Amino acid sequence: MISFGSVYLELVFGHLRELPGPGEEVLTDDFALSCGGAVTSAGAAALAGVHAGLCTVLGDDLGSRVVIEYCARAGVDLSPSMRVPGKRAGISAVLNFRGDRAFVTHLPPRPDGEPPPISRWRGVLHRERPRWCYLHAGQGVAAVLRDARALGVKVVLDISLGDEQYRDTIIECVRLADVFVPNSDELLRLTGAGSIGQAVAAAAAWGTPLVVKRGAAGALVTGPGGITEVAEGVRQVQVRDLTGAGDAFAGAMIAAMLQGAPLTGAVVAANAAGSEAAARLGAVGEVEVAAMALADPMQDPMFPRRAAAPGGGEGSNGP
Repeated sequence: MISFGSVYLELVFGHLRELPGPGEEVLTDDFALSCGGAVTSAGAAALAGVHAGLCTVLGDDLGSRVVIEYCARAGVDLSPSMRVPGKRAGISAVLNFRGDRAFVTHLPPRPDGEPPPISRWRGVLHRERPRWCYLHAGQGVAAVLRDARALGVKVVLDISLGDEQYRDTIIECVRLADVFVPNSDELLRLTGAGSIGQAVAAAAAWGTPLVVKRGAAGALVTGPGGITEVAEGVRQVQVRDLTGAGDAFAGAMIAAMLQGAPLTGAVVAANAAGSEAAARLGAVGEVEVAAMALADPMQDPMFPRRAAAPGGGEGSNGP
């Protein structure tokens, strides 16, 4: 499988009683340095025992270095990624309070003249031809999904809060995917329904199998036989940070399907992975940055030498 998208260096603060106001400081003993974004699902799939790749842009910044080191430990294949000079990983301060999170995020702008991510994703898709891939819906993503369908590549599609403002674009993407995995809040906002039952019914009409993530309640799965509640696999944990739990869920679900599990069985493994993610700080958990983290990754043997270029091309069955 290949996970497509941006990556982030995460500065994760846990268990804040309140957010600071202007001129205020809030102290917490609970802190972790982590990384997240597309690397989270790829890492979950690799740790579940399948060949998982990451398609992103990595630079010579600290965030990219942390992602590279994490991928080396987790066994994530970076050959679908592209390397460039400069700062490319986003930076996200994650503030955990009142049982949820708030974020302050910076994503470096794409340099002038660099092709948009979608063209690069399409080139990687044609070259690698993975059995499954994972990505978020958005502007231009429908073209990637059409390519995947033509190539016989299956797609797990996700969304984020706020995507409901592009409702028509998101629904177009959902219709082209093989599995749609929103959480309950995202689905309620996207459909505008008053209850989760109504939201599931509305989304089921789009024709794509649906897995609705519900946290500690497990997930709802739609299929030819109707709606199935899957609570098996959920573990009772002390929730420290919900960041990345949905991506870990998706990565573990894809890994289970690659290993032969039906969708409902794969959701059991996904529930377990989501529980484990919620019990740690950071999308992939706390990472330690080696002394060489500030070195130039372009000269490091761990950094993939093959750059992903736009365009098609023949490929193997891939991850």
